[in-house]
Amino acid sequence: MIRPYWFSEDRWPARGLLLVVVALTLGMVYLSVLLNQWNNDFFSALQAKNSVMFREQLIRVGWLVGVFIVLAVYQLYLNQMLEIRWRRWLTERYLRAWLTDGVYYRMQLVAHETDNPDQRIAEDIQLLISHALALFIGGLRAIVTLATFVAILWGLSGRLTVSVGGLSLVLPGYMVWVSLLYALGGTWLTDWIGRPLIRLNFDRQRYEADFRFGLVRFRENGEGVALYRGEADEFRGFRELFDAVVRNWWGIMRRQKRLTSFTSGYSQGAWIVPSVVAAPRYFRGELGLGGLMQTVGAFNHARARAR
Repeated sequence: MIRPYWFSEDRWPARGLLLVVVALTLGMVYLSVLLNQWNNDFFSALQAKNSVMFREQLIRVGWLVGVFIVLAVYQLYLNQMLEIRWRRWLTERYLRAWLTDGVYYRMQLVAHETDNPDQRIAEDIQLLISHALALFIGGLRAIVTLATFVAILWGLSGRLTVSVGGLSLVLPGYMVWVSLLYALGGTWLTDWIGRPLIRLNFDRQRYEADFRFGLVRFRENGEGVALYRGEADEFRGFRELFDAVVRNWWGIMRRQKRLTSFTSGYSQGAWIVPSVVAAPRYFRGELGLGGLMQTVGAFNHARARAR
């Protein structure tokens, strides 16, 4: 479903848009690196009580944030432009397939496993495209950001000496290993808690579509219902359809509550853990305040992209 568009008659504008979006994404990663370095300079100026350097850093961050905003806005804008072009092409393709040779009618007779084809064309195509672009662009940004900030964090970490059974083990770049372990642990727990949401959200789409289709069918057959006084039967049918929506919604609520409980604590810990781990080097004078804040920022960039 994804490949045909990139070899269609619209392939060159699509590839051009994708290339620009990728370039803007890489530019945002580069600015994230500059902002991380700015953390060091800014907090070093505060520690040194250097008012001149402090003002210079405020001007610098203004430029950095301004450029970042421009890149973020156009990255989103062009990504959405690509999404709607792709969706238009793929929707037309599936509409033609659905309307050709009575496929729409034969599906009702033999393809019982295919529910709500109208919803699949109207909604699922958009979801496929938006998720595919998010996965590609987000994955690329995550890989580049992870590699970049792992290198920065490795340089900031120094070495950690650990005594085990009378032996002294030297662990270089120890903050990198802490961030990766923290990310892997958080990812595993998030997946374990949140995996049932995949099925619940799939069912939600189906139940919502069934309920909506029932209402549309009633409207189209309103004359027959009125003639045979079938309002009570129709109401019972609507209640059964909507009860499925409600039960599914409660399932999503319960699972989302558990997931939010974990992710909220995990996000807060993402600032506490690197501060605690890097604090000994700060207290020994091996790391200034700016270096500590840069380390915390690099830890969180690496942790977020490793998930």
